[in-house]
Amino acid sequence: MTRILVVGAGATGGYFGARLAQASRDVTFLVRPARAAELRSEGLRISTGGRADEVERLLPKLVTAADLIGPYDLVLLTVKGGALDAALRDMAPAVGADTAIVPFLNGIGHLAAIGSRFPHAVLGGVVKVEAQLAPDGTVTVSAPAASMEIGELDGADTPRLRVAAETLGSAGFDLRVCDDIRTAMWHKWVFISAATVITCLAQGTVGDVAGVPGGPDFAAAVLAEAAAVSDAAGHPLPADAYAGLLATLSRQGSPFVPSMYRDVAQGRPTEVDQVLVSLAAEGRRHGLSTALLDAAVVRLRVHDRHLAADPDQR
Repeated sequence: MTRILVVGAGATGGYFGARLAQASRDVTFLVRPARAAELRSEGLRISTGGRADEVERLLPKLVTAADLIGPYDLVLLTVKGGALDAALRDMAPAVGADTAIVPFLNGIGHLAAIGSRFPHAVLGGVVKVEAQLAPDGTVTVSAPAASMEIGELDGADTPRLRVAAETLGSAGFDLRVCDDIRTAMWHKWVFISAATVITCLAQGTVGDVAGVPGGPDFAAAVLAEAAAVSDAAGHPLPADAYAGLLATLSRQGSPFVPSMYRDVAQGRPTEVDQVLVSLAAEGRRHGLSTALLDAAVVRLRVHDRHLAADPDQR
C-alpha cells in the first residue's frame, strides 16, 4: 500500500488527511509536538454541520520531526507559506528517490523552494475546501464540496502521477488529474488574492461588500487587476471561469471570507508575502499597475507588524 505523509494537520491537511484515512489509506501526519499531544488526547476532529453531535473523530497515525523515518511514497505538503522552510527541513527524512511531493500552498513561489531542495520530486496541486481550524483544534468545514487537482508541472502523464491519482481518488472528495496544473494554480491564486483584497480592504464579507453602493464595482475592479497579472504571465482566465469568479466575489448575502481575512480577525499572522506581494511583483514584472493589491499589502503588513511588536495579541 502507498504510504502517505501529510505535513501539517490544520484545516487543509486535517480535512484531506482525515478523508484519506477514513478511506483506508495508509496516512501518517507530520506535526509539531504540541499538535501531536492534542491529537493523541482529543483525536482529529472534523465538524461539517456546526453541531457537537456532528463532529467526526478519528485517532490518526502521528509522527514528529524528531521521530520521522522514511521514505514515504507520497508527501502532501499542507502548511502555510510562512512555515514552508521549517516543513521542508522536518520532512527531509521522508523524501526518497521515488517520493512524490504534492504541495497545496497558495501562489506558485513554493514550487522553486521545494524543487531546489528536492529536485524532480514535486508535482503541482490545488485544493478547494471551505475549512478553518477552530481554537479548540477542530477542523470546521462550512461547505460540503471539496476538491483536489494534481498534475505534473510539465503536463506529462507519468507512472508516479497515475499512482498518486489512484491513491488519492475515491476518498470522499473530488479528484481531477490536470494536464495544465500550473494554470490551475495560477487561477486559484487569482481567486484567493482577489477575495483577500476585497474583504480585507473593505473589512467585511463578500456579501457585505456586494450589499453596499459601489461594492460590486469595487469587487470587479479587484478581480480585473488580479486576472490581468495571470493573463500577462501566460495563464488567462477563460471567459466562463472569469464570469464564475466575478459572480462568487460579488454575490449578495454571501458569508464567504478567505483565510487571510480570518487570520486578521483572529489575530494571526498572514500570508501576505506569499500571496499578494508575489502577485503584485509579477504584475510589475509585466508592466502592470497593481494599485489595489498594493493597498491591501499595506493593510496586511501593518497587521503583521503589530503582531510582531506585541506577540501577546496572537
